[in-house]
Amino acid sequence: QVQLVESGGGLVQPGGSLRLSCAASGSIYRINDMGWYRQAPGKQRDLVAAITSSGSTNYADSVKGRFTISRDNAKNTVYLQMNSLQPEDTAVYYCNFNVQRTISSTYYIPYWGQGTQVTVSS
Repeated sequence: QVQLVESGGGLVQPGGSLRLSCAASGSIYRINDMGWYRQAPGKQRDLVAAITSSGSTNYADSVKGRFTISRDNAKNTVYLQMNSLQPEDTAVYYCNFNVQRTISSTYYIPYWGQGTQVTVSS
């Protein structure tokens, strides 16, 4: 089994910063893409940022220039540095990993973290 554990959420004032972390453990041979999604109340879950195994990144237009995604392959961990936070960034943030479980596996399985609340408010 594979588990993803998130940390770093909380309450921050507009203009502030937070850093989210998501670490995977369990039966893992390789992790392909890693990503962060968010879901506000009454809305669908949307992609915030993603990073490939080679380090290429992709961001939602609403966070470009403010958020930075990075990964530490040795620790099976992905990070999301969030700067200049605004009230519209308030949501539950979820990490997502595409995992190759064994060396003989020919496919990747998506796993999700439990979610961490980010609230931006004065």
